[in-house]
Amino acid sequence: MARPLKPRRVEVMPEVSVFKPAGVPMRELDEVVLTVDEFEALRLKDLEALEQEDCALRMNISRPTFQRILTAGRTKVADALTNGKLLRVEGGSYRLAMRKFRCLGCNHEFDLPFGSGQRGLDARCPECDTTGAQRVGERGRGKRFR
Repeated sequence: MARPLKPRRVEVMPEVSVFKPAGVPMRELDEVVLTVDEFEALRLKDLEALEQEDCALRMNISRPTFQRILTAGRTKVADALTNGKLLRVEGGSYRLAMRKFRCLGCNHEFDLPFGSGQRGLDARCPECDTTGAQRVGERGRGKRFR
């Protein structure tokens, strides 16, 4: 019996989840599915140009596992580009990395995903609906925004 996959840590969800060749209706295209964790591996290694060890740490997986995910993702992207296939980003075993904030008005703590574009200055408290929050680190301390 295979061991269940450990969820990979993903910092950024793709803003666009479907890519297709121009001028060809979607119904006529074969499809390649790139998982969200494969997308994250490509983003970290090829876009941010990090070393594999750093990428693996950021995704909370081993370096060999990162290498397998990266290779699978690159193969799928190459297949879609070379053979004119639709590329869809979805699924996989992942969890979205979150940042914790504390409202400066009511001290309510709430989470926002990485890559949401919101900073503490912009963060709106879900409890009291005010803006201005403090990023909470591992020890309950963080940077203050107003």
